[in-house]
Amino acid sequence: MCGITGIFAFNLVGKMNMIHLTNATMALAKRGPDFQDIYHDQFIGLGHRRLSIIDTSAIAHQPMWDETQRYAIVFNGEIFNFKELRAQLESQGVNFRSTSDTEVLLHLLIREKESALNKLNGFFAFCFYDKQEQSFLLARDRYGVKPLLYLHDEDKFIFASEMKSIVQYGIDKTIDYNSLYTYLQLNYIPAPDTIFKSVKKLLPGHYLTINNKQLSINSFYTIPYSIDSGISYESAKENFKKLLETSVQRRLVSDVPLGCFLSGGIDSSVITGLAKKHKPDLHTFSIGFKDEKFFDETHYARLVAKHFQTDHTVFSLTNNDLYEHLNNILDYIDEPFADSSAINVYILSKETRKHATVALSGDGADELLGGYNKHAAHYRVLHPGWKETFARSFHPLWKAMPKSRNNPFANKARQLARFAEGMKLDSKERYWRWASFATKDEALNMLHPDLRINRWLSEFYPRRNSILETIPEKETLNDILLTDTSLVLPNDMLTKVDLMSMANSLEVRTPFLDFELVNFIFSLPDDYKINTSIRKRILQDAYRDFLPSQLYKRPKKGFEVPLLKWFRKEMKSMIMDDLLSKKRIEEQGIFHYPEIDLLKRKLFSSNPGDVHARIWGLMVFQRWWDKHIRQ
Repeated sequence: MCGITGIFAFNLVGKMNMIHLTNATMALAKRGPDFQDIYHDQFIGLGHRRLSIIDTSAIAHQPMWDETQRYAIVFNGEIFNFKELRAQLESQGVNFRSTSDTEVLLHLLIREKESALNKLNGFFAFCFYDKQEQSFLLARDRYGVKPLLYLHDEDKFIFASEMKSIVQYGIDKTIDYNSLYTYLQLNYIPAPDTIFKSVKKLLPGHYLTINNKQLSINSFYTIPYSIDSGISYESAKENFKKLLETSVQRRLVSDVPLGCFLSGGIDSSVITGLAKKHKPDLHTFSIGFKDEKFFDETHYARLVAKHFQTDHTVFSLTNNDLYEHLNNILDYIDEPFADSSAINVYILSKETRKHATVALSGDGADELLGGYNKHAAHYRVLHPGWKETFARSFHPLWKAMPKSRNNPFANKARQLARFAEGMKLDSKERYWRWASFATKDEALNMLHPDLRINRWLSEFYPRRNSILETIPEKETLNDILLTDTSLVLPNDMLTKVDLMSMANSLEVRTPFLDFELVNFIFSLPDDYKINTSIRKRILQDAYRDFLPSQLYKRPKKGFEVPLLKWFRKEMKSMIMDDLLSKKRIEEQGIFHYPEIDLLKRKLFSSNPGDVHARIWGLMVFQRWWDKHIRQ
């Protein structure tokens, strides 16, 4: 796992930006604390920060060159089938100097260029440089586990693992208000867009080439979405188990200490149990909350750890512990991103890093197999009964009731109101609404009136329509999961894990995202994944005799933090007198203060609903603005 950056200057103007290469590389220090190296010639610069995982020796440092000094690579990620690929290359006469997966990838690209991408099992972002042809080949893994940002104009091409590296080159930082408008709804900015007009994200499963100043982007992978209606449920369970165990085995390869995140949920518990079969000394890690028993799941994590006899560590935190890390987290975020569970991931990663350099996680199972409340809601819309009709009929009642996530009854009212509202929408609008924390109108009202004009927001609907193109008029649950896999998974869940783990120099591996397993999952009928009584059906049924029975009796909880309580106590002054104060908002000229004031008043009312998520999104933006724009 590493941080990469580089520049291709097309002329003397672009060449002036090369003086920033060192600073751009150093900006990625937390992604790679073990080693830094830089290469540059007249018009090319490559920078690499290394977190040593496979072959920790100096011979595996990057940028890595072949023996002819024609080809070089900077690579972030892991290739889990590198030993098989190495054997194939050796049979073709390739001699290797290291035992690293980087060198295998380098030689495979030399021989096969972009055709090599379909052979890779792993997660990756890299730049492959051909010195003779003066060309770049960049690629990003199938599901977007690893990030890759770039800028292309008439003078240069720049790329990096993170925005904090890109901005070191002195780029134009004009805000993309279409992106901001989307962010105010989703609390993140979907690829290929970023907060800046000049910078883009390479989409998952795509590669990019630069040759003769020309940029070309192509796809090398799409999920083969074709339902196999002939496979029996029993056969599907057996195939699922084989593929998942193989995936876990692949991801245990490491030359440094490796452990497992263990929340006590089904997903991480299955990964833990499978890892323990092949790694007897497995160390597991959990996070708990002393002051928030509603969010604390360490009882179940300890139960699983005892069941599988792992070396288990629990990090039990107070609200003060969480709060103390807040500034570090906000400082590390280099593009507005407001999934508040990032706080938990940051602290879990920080504590885990004291014991291990690599951790396996259960990420991806919910998106692939229908694990969220919204998936159950979508299924109920598609298979309505009297309960669904009742819920829709009483929408005015649910809408009028007090709503809050911190009270069981108020939370149920919130869920019913949201469900009843969604039932009245068409398939695309319903998906977007349930993916959002604010409606399109609510987000628009938050923007300053001067920004609510067509020229600023003209691209929003084309962008949204591109995201929703996988949802037909009469959708299935698989359509919803496919869209989640391309939207929520890479832009929210995986972004969160990458940012917060890399802030602590920890590599996180995701066995559920092995492409052979994902391809199989999307061949299965809807009801193999979810029905009226169970979510992630095939996963739960496949491992029912493998896991402690108590896990099947527990309610599903999200990986949340007590934002509402913080906002009303410890962070009240920060909200009212600083980040969202009238003076600050009006001087800034981006947001409409009367609307912000309404949100603040709702936050401190008895009916806050989901407003704390919107407040958090605004606060994250303001802190980002202070650090990257205001100064």
